[in-house]
Amino acid sequence: MKTLKNEWIYFWTAVMFFTRIPIPFNLTFNDENMNKSQKYYAWTGLIVGGMYALVYFVFQFIFDDTIALILAFISGVLLTGAFHEDGFTDVCDSFGGGYGKEKILAIMKDSRIGAYGTIGIVLLAILKLASLVQLATLSNINTVIFILLFANSASRFVAATTIYTHQYVRDDNTSKAKPIADKALPFSSFFIGFVALFVPFIFFHQWQYLLVLIPAYFSKIYLSAYFKKHIGGYTGDCLGAIQQVSEVVIYLSAIAVWKYI
Repeated sequence: MKTLKNEWIYFWTAVMFFTRIPIPFNLTFNDENMNKSQKYYAWTGLIVGGMYALVYFVFQFIFDDTIALILAFISGVLLTGAFHEDGFTDVCDSFGGGYGKEKILAIMKDSRIGAYGTIGIVLLAILKLASLVQLATLSNINTVIFILLFANSASRFVAATTIYTHQYVRDDNTSKAKPIADKALPFSSFFIGFVALFVPFIFFHQWQYLLVLIPAYFSKIYLSAYFKKHIGGYTGDCLGAIQQVSEVVIYLSAIAVWKYI
């Protein structure tokens, strides 16, 4: 019973950390719970993807796909507080405007947004929307809903694998950086997150889209290597950037799968 209670706490820690969903009970937040919650990152992605999918499903009966998807994105931002988008923006600002580890980390700590961050997040949002609109035009509602679920779960899982492959770069106490899971867990915990990726397939059976994991993971390999080269590892903002990039790579790859496979 204690083990189940602990897992319940770890799950809700992930939900509390990555979304604005009210937690129905008092939850103790500490480094141990934060670190062990990483096994549920992909499961939290299913919740976020479910919100995207639900809003899209409802509003595509009223509006065209573009408006329905914009409303879906708005719902996702409201649900997460633009958590990962903020990380992506900080990475654009810091790596775009900084040179050397100390300067990059200093800019990353700054709560203000600069030109690199503004341009980066706008272009990313346009690419996300355009790719999903094209997918909706080419395919059908079931495929779009499936991809929204899968992309949000898989991208968070892909980002979390960085914890296993690279070193966390610790900031000082003045950092605005978010607390983060920074230690790899046993394989059994890693597997719990991996299982979440297959939940959408249970309902939609579109197994060909497993192929999109390959380019998504390659985007993670490239970005994590880039971060290691310049700052020696990753920060919480770096994980946010990996999540955002791998998510849009999944959308783009899904178009290719639909067209050619």
